[in-house]
Amino acid sequence: MSVARAHDLRAATHAHGFADAGRPGRERALGAVTLLTLVTMALELAAGWWSGSLALTADGWHMGTHALAIGGAWLATRFAARVEAHVEANQGQPGAAARYTFGGWKIEVLSAYTSGLALLVVAAWLVVDGVRRLLAPEPVAFVPALAVAVIGLMVNLGSAAMLLRGQRSGQVDQANGAARGHGHGHEHGHEHEHGHEHGHGHEHGHAQDQAQDHAHDHNFNAAYMHVLADALTSVLAIVALAGGAVYGWLWLDAAMALVGAVVIGQWSVGVLKGSARALVDATAEPTLVQRIRSAIECDGDAAIADLHVWQVGTSAWCAALAVVADAPQTAAAYRERLAGIAALRHVTVEVHRCPGCDAAAAEPAPSSGPPS
Repeated sequence: MSVARAHDLRAATHAHGFADAGRPGRERALGAVTLLTLVTMALELAAGWWSGSLALTADGWHMGTHALAIGGAWLATRFAARVEAHVEANQGQPGAAARYTFGGWKIEVLSAYTSGLALLVVAAWLVVDGVRRLLAPEPVAFVPALAVAVIGLMVNLGSAAMLLRGQRSGQVDQANGAARGHGHGHEHGHEHEHGHEHGHGHEHGHAQDQAQDHAHDHNFNAAYMHVLADALTSVLAIVALAGGAVYGWLWLDAAMALVGAVVIGQWSVGVLKGSARALVDATAEPTLVQRIRSAIECDGDAAIADLHVWQVGTSAWCAALAVVADAPQTAAAYRERLAGIAALRHVTVEVHRCPGCDAAAAEPAPSSGPPS
């Protein structure tokens, strides 16, 4: 009975965490905005109950929907970070990445998709409420409502400033990470006796590609869209309430609600499209795919027979490719050709000798003499 050898697998293991260095800054910003939005919601609901203002109470609950979405984005970011920390801490252990093969990035993308749906619900709610108010105008306490709208706008502008500052901080951290970035790889291969060479190569680096911007934080962008949507509704409300207070135009409030619904609806569709494409692995950049082909096929011999590129992080892509050549190089050699594309954090290369080359070598050379 044969006994399997105990191999040292450390040289063949590789990381499955693809978080960019800017995530902590964005996470802090999301947490701060969530807290600010929750405090504002509580104050508006308390003031609405105390004053008996239905408009103030409704605006408080509206703020609550955005607090839920932004808070969900913050929780998704934290959970994704915990998943990747767990995978990295158990690197090299059997089954360490079994539950989350490529880290926790898609947790954040799923949160972004949910936020897009929430934005769509807000747009629909504004349409229903706007139509209802157009058909049956109701008296509005313009001055108190205007004060609330101004406060809401200030909160939204402050929230947007926090998110932008967090994003800039994340970009600085990401640039510093790129300056300190490094790549490392490993490959293993074997050659069959019938002339078919097959190899695998893996490459993953921590540097960001400075020649191309591959950052796509759908979760953070969706949260930012919620803040902008709330700011837009506050601006439209101020315009409508000011017009109503000066000219008595009750219909203007409903008309502004419908305008806001159209704009927010368009934003929500954009968020849903971007996050849905990421969820189904349809986010490969055409320029990135072309760069991979150009780098591999630069010698005029190698040709990519099969290529798969998919996103695994805000600035990280994976690639799996099969290379066919008359005079094939090692998998490590082809992997080295992709070293300049730092956005590729995990690359698998499969190498094949072209079957036509073997067939041509087996055919006898044509005779140059006269036939006997």
